[in-house]
Amino acid sequence: MRATNYYAQQGALSTPGNYVHLFAGLPKEIGELCKILQGLMVHVFWAERYGLKLPPARQAEVQLRWTAPRLARILELNPAPLAEIRPLEEKVVGNCRDFTLLLVSILRSQGIPARARCGFGKYFLPDHFEDHWAAEYWHAGQERWVLVDAQLDPFQCSEMKVTFDPVDVPRDQFVVAGLGWQMCRSGQEDPEKFGIFEMHGLWFIRGNLVRDLAALNKVELLPWDCWGLIEGQDSELSLDDCTLLDRAASLTAGDRPDLAAIQALYNSGPRLKVGDTIKSYVNNEVERIVLTGAG
Repeated sequence: MRATNYYAQQGALSTPGNYVHLFAGLPKEIGELCKILQGLMVHVFWAERYGLKLPPARQAEVQLRWTAPRLARILELNPAPLAEIRPLEEKVVGNCRDFTLLLVSILRSQGIPARARCGFGKYFLPDHFEDHWAAEYWHAGQERWVLVDAQLDPFQCSEMKVTFDPVDVPRDQFVVAGLGWQMCRSGQEDPEKFGIFEMHGLWFIRGNLVRDLAALNKVELLPWDCWGLIEGQDSELSLDDCTLLDRAASLTAGDRPDLAAIQALYNSGPRLKVGDTIKSYVNNEVERIVLTGAG
């Protein structure tokens, strides 16, 4: 299957299910879709900067792993059409992965090839690669995959002094995890610059690399979902593990990963492929999550 055909179809997590009718009539212009998403969702880490104090129950909305339950929660908070901007307190709580996946879901429903990418943004903090997700869609007219950061609204762009257009993010500003792995393995960059909060280092890049490979296979899990080679200390990796990760990086570091190759690698075994059960690290506790049908 051609990559454009593959990514124009929903995956298990991106499918809107019984809520697909909500996408009817939405614009196809990427900037307009991003504005709609920003009118529906508030980022959990930005909420207070907008003036919204989130109780624990609302913060827990970031655990909505599947698109259909997220759409259901959007309607619970406010049953208006998706294109109608919600008051701040009626926006569903999410994070960068959630902005990304919902944009991908809408685009796929419109027949536009789209996929989620896990990596690192350079525009959050100086001299730092922040844990982040962005979307890619196929621009048929330009024959290229375009990076989009649906989270970046005018307020965030102003606060972080973002100088580029969020609907066409330069490749040197959002570094996909495979490229980040290669940059650090070669000594070009310091792995301690990659991560979020107190979490950083090559082990963190490894986790995003495995998540990005899964996302390219249309399994777009939460940033704290773990399986296979995401787990364990760097010192516990075998030479074969490192070779496998280097292979994953080489296949995913560019903007046009070979679909057949990444599917073959992903399906090569449980070190990379999402199984029916994963671990999810939530509020310093480990939960075992059953994901039958996701992978």
